[in-house]
Amino acid sequence: MSVSLTRILTHPGGSHKDELLACSLLTAVHRVPIERREPTEADLADPTIAVVDVGGEHAPERHNFDHHQFPADHPPICALSLVLQHLGVYEDARQFCDWLEPAEWFDTRGPNTTAKWLGIGRDALSRLSSPIDITLLRRFAQARLLQPGEPLWEILTYIGQDLLDYLRDLRSRLDFIAQNATFWSLPGSDLKVLFLPRTDPLPDDPSAGIGRYLESIGKSDTVAALVYPDRRGAGYGLTRHNDSPLYDFTRISTQPDVHFAHARGFVAKTSAVDQSRLRELLHLSLFDG
Repeated sequence: MSVSLTRILTHPGGSHKDELLACSLLTAVHRVPIERREPTEADLADPTIAVVDVGGEHAPERHNFDHHQFPADHPPICALSLVLQHLGVYEDARQFCDWLEPAEWFDTRGPNTTAKWLGIGRDALSRLSSPIDITLLRRFAQARLLQPGEPLWEILTYIGQDLLDYLRDLRSRLDFIAQNATFWSLPGSDLKVLFLPRTDPLPDDPSAGIGRYLESIGKSDTVAALVYPDRRGAGYGLTRHNDSPLYDFTRISTQPDVHFAHARGFVAKTSAVDQSRLRELLHLSLFDG
């Protein structure tokens, strides 16, 4: 992205999530106006103008991001996908943003095919519609020019920046977990416990990203519990993973070094720091019924 943008151009008329989010990402990076009109040949040839979801061309070297010229049997991919690819975060977005693939299907295949692909009824999609989505898309469709400092431009930029921050921070977090986590075996079971030790410095939210990490290495279904540093104390948190029925942490609620055990048994907090004691608390928490 050596060329700085002067503006972002997308089509007029009805608005959809793919170009709204694609424009949001580009405004977060380049902080330039968004204009809604049909592009000219000069626009398409100018690498300082990003042409999004219109123009009939995918040429990222000139910041042209349209998908409508792709054949009907092309894998579902939209303008948002193309911008995510350009920014180098598409693979992480596909892996860690569960909403992205359905959004690609919805934009390229329509609601009926998407509902069938998801295995749900067509009416279920309407029931999941949010007034936040409706208002943002309607207001975006009504705009002709959005300038930095205007409320809608700022909101779109927040959306794009938060998405980029999430993807970049999560990748850093997953690398941290990979470097520090170990797996404890459960006697008599193929399941394991993920243990994340205390480090210095300690992340603000020590348990953040553990679930995504397990998904990324294909071990989400083989881990029954997590042990991780307690962000509010010097000890550890113990949590069921994927609501595993193996553990009921109310069973350790009376232990002298356990200061919290949720009444539903899915999480507990302990001041214990010795790994042998943590393993003992896990053993005491095993459900025997």
